[in-house]
Amino acid sequence: MIFQKNNAIQNASRRIQRKLGSIIDPKQKRHTHVGAPELWKKSRDFQIKFLKDVGLTPEDYLLDIGCGTLVGGIPIIHYLEKRHYYGIEVRPDVLEEARNELLASKLVHKMPVLLSEDISSLNLEREFNFVWAASVLIHFKNEILEDCFTFVNSHLSKRGKFYANVNIGNKKNDSWKGFPVVWRTLDFYREIASSHGLTVKDIGSRQELGLAYQDDQRMLEISKK
Repeated sequence: MIFQKNNAIQNASRRIQRKLGSIIDPKQKRHTHVGAPELWKKSRDFQIKFLKDVGLTPEDYLLDIGCGTLVGGIPIIHYLEKRHYYGIEVRPDVLEEARNELLASKLVHKMPVLLSEDISSLNLEREFNFVWAASVLIHFKNEILEDCFTFVNSHLSKRGKFYANVNIGNKKNDSWKGFPVVWRTLDFYREIASSHGLTVKDIGSRQELGLAYQDDQRMLEISKK
């Protein structure tokens, strides 16, 4: 009797969960891959505004490293000319959700190039005026960071800029959704970038640059020597 009662409770719980799942906004379910819902719009608004502020024009080609579910990518895709946005996301399931977001936003006609590839062996045979990595380098282990800088150096145009936010300091590393969350010194970034033919400039905190919530991460501007 107790066993049957427990089964009935479990079955009822599953039915409730299925009903709740069916009424959750698909977009909200999509973006659980990339952070807290209350921060999505603020992050999205910041990304496109920042990129315009530093000179992004519709004619530019932009490479988005770690594009996720296109939380920040949708306004950029909308702004750029057709096929001028390239996004790389290592998680195939997340990239599939990015395609769903693209469809829901009615931007398929912009034909962005979305790839689930390892940058250590990827050659896009194109140079980019802008390379963008929003909350990505903070999750890279040192060897992946090396691969990233090698990749950027081979794909960044002569006067192009690579922008990425990072944790600067000596705090203890943490983790998020199976990815490390790392802290490094600015000198570390400068040294590793220099070894790949790049220079690094700290241009301020994201909050100083317009992000609408408390945030101490620094924004780096990386260019070719």
